[in-house]
Amino acid sequence: MTFYLEGLNDAQKTAVTASEGPILVLAGPGSGKTRVLTNRIVHLIRAMDVAPWQIMAVTFTNKAAKEMRHRIETLLDGRPRGLMMGTFHATCARILRQESDNLQGYQRDFVIFDTADQQQVVKQALKDLDLDDKKFPVNKMLNGISNAKNELITAEMYTASNYIAEVTKRVYGRYQQVLQANNGMDFDDLLMNAVLLFDQQPDVLQKYQERYRHILVDEFQDTNTAQYGLLKRLAATHGNIFAVGDSDQSIYKWRGADYRNINRFREMYPQAKLILLEQNYRSTQIILDVAKAVIVQNKNRVHKELFTTRKGGEKIVVREVYDEREEADVILGQINNMMLDGYSPGDMAVMYRTNAQSRVLEESFIRAQMPYKLVGATQFYKRREVKDIIAYLRLVHNPLDSVSFARVINTPTRGIGKKTQENLQAWAFHNNMPPSEAVVRLVTDLDLQHPFNGRSHKALSNFGNMLNAWLTVRD
Repeated sequence: MTFYLEGLNDAQKTAVTASEGPILVLAGPGSGKTRVLTNRIVHLIRAMDVAPWQIMAVTFTNKAAKEMRHRIETLLDGRPRGLMMGTFHATCARILRQESDNLQGYQRDFVIFDTADQQQVVKQALKDLDLDDKKFPVNKMLNGISNAKNELITAEMYTASNYIAEVTKRVYGRYQQVLQANNGMDFDDLLMNAVLLFDQQPDVLQKYQERYRHILVDEFQDTNTAQYGLLKRLAATHGNIFAVGDSDQSIYKWRGADYRNINRFREMYPQAKLILLEQNYRSTQIILDVAKAVIVQNKNRVHKELFTTRKGGEKIVVREVYDEREEADVILGQINNMMLDGYSPGDMAVMYRTNAQSRVLEESFIRAQMPYKLVGATQFYKRREVKDIIAYLRLVHNPLDSVSFARVINTPTRGIGKKTQENLQAWAFHNNMPPSEAVVRLVTDLDLQHPFNGRSHKALSNFGNMLNAWLTVRD
């Protein structure tokens, strides 16, 4: 038996060794889908003579991509050279940087704006349009823009059917202008711009179609219109697309995911081979039976019957409570009962759906003097000091990044107040230069006419000297 097929069940082997063409693998939770994807790539390379650089595998998380790459390298006893593997966003970013000469309005070193950066840009757009961010909340505007991009709707294509939509259209347009002026894209832009690039440059699309002869995708039920459109275009000529998903689950509707893409896949490829992974290696039969009792209510699902060899297990307990405080008390009571049975607090975990729910739980634990550890409360890259450092690095890398500039100009405090910053922005805009260039020229062009004097000029000059030194080192 081929080494990478050892330990696989019959359905998994069928998926791994399937011939070319469109293949849809519907995999229940805990059915070994990551292993199937990994071993499928190994099979393509070892048994079907597909070069690693002809394979593109896309996932939804960096963790999944890293895990798959590690497994592949272990199975192949080395790194497969040229294999394209990563998240949708990372894959699109790589394509866009490689094709920067074909992008209008962006340079190769474009920066990617995170949520906090996006919020700042929306605030700037609202201010530029004389709109009140209390009447038109930043996150609501941002959600409208994101939803449009996920549907491949540009600011120019956006149509308004009511007043809020009309405001969103205006903010969307200004938001894109600010992004481009900063040589920046948000995460939704990465997907949309890649698809638009393929539509506007057929020769570029053809190049990637010919290069990536096999497309593999994980969590297909969580793809949105833009992601589905990207995959459809890349696989249009050869049809070698291996999609793994589960139509019985979908948790990313809020970001545009559409589980119906699984049905669209079957409509687009009526000849596609359908493979069901039904053996669950994670849960007991009791858990599977409860899940089945819920999902069978969906009459439009592709039928699959999950089973496991893990018998027994404790019954699931459902408690209905009056409010969040009673919920916290019930959880605390259950923990106390389990501790009386010999368990320690470290043996237990409390999972909740939203971060806001932790507050009442924490209050209950503190009152009861119950030791606990809050996991992932503040992610490393979301810590203020880390974001400050990254903003400095981004500004040096891309001096056009006015969002990062605004974050660091008075961080740490160096006497450049809000009024001085506004005057700097206005002066820079009037002289058609980014704020970063303006502060540098304050110290490099002594003949430059400017409106600053006294303390504000000294503070700006000190910052300008620092920035100029960093830019010199970079060059």
